[in-house]
Amino acid sequence: MDFKLIIFDFDGTLADTFPSFVRVFDRAADRYGFKRLDRERQGDLRGLDARQIMAHHDIPLWKVPAIARFMRVRMADDIANIKLFAGIGQALRDLHARGVVLTVVTSNSPGNVRAVLGPELLALFTHVECGASLFGKAAKVRKVLAATGIARQHAMLIGDEIRDAKAAADAGVDFGAVAWGFNHVDALIARHPRHVFRQVAELAGGAPRLRQG
Repeated sequence: MDFKLIIFDFDGTLADTFPSFVRVFDRAADRYGFKRLDRERQGDLRGLDARQIMAHHDIPLWKVPAIARFMRVRMADDIANIKLFAGIGQALRDLHARGVVLTVVTSNSPGNVRAVLGPELLALFTHVECGASLFGKAAKVRKVLAATGIARQHAMLIGDEIRDAKAAADAGVDFGAVAWGFNHVDALIARHPRHVFRQVAELAGGAPRLRQG
């Protein structure tokens, strides 16, 4: 099957934001009164979904929007330390050169995405949907599908979290799991992804060339 549209998650998929996330998470914990990141169980946390992580750190759902806004702003202060994973730029160029429509759906802010991607790579994306709520990515995916006019059976969401897999299922698109992000790859495999990308270089190879004519 040919994927005509690839919808990328940003944090943990394109950009190595985890070190910044840890710093900002602890600042948010102090401000909003929940537990700091449990570093002793960091490996275990990689197997949990977002709701389980919230429960472990005593984060009530009603506080999530304010916490998310705070973290996006604080992450912007740390933007100089956030880089793309090695090889991402070339993978994006290869996919674009092959005619694949590239988009981004993320909880992060437009300014952070622009700053990390830079103008050259940003120009490869036809749509960048930012500010998705913690459990609102499926709606953003459906918005991208409507905007591009590409049928969901020709689209794949590529991400690093269990919630990305859930968003893909809710929106009716295939899911591609990356092995270098937050959730452990085994936890993502349990969600039955269409593809598992264990190295960045595999991203371009994971989307077959489009048929001609």
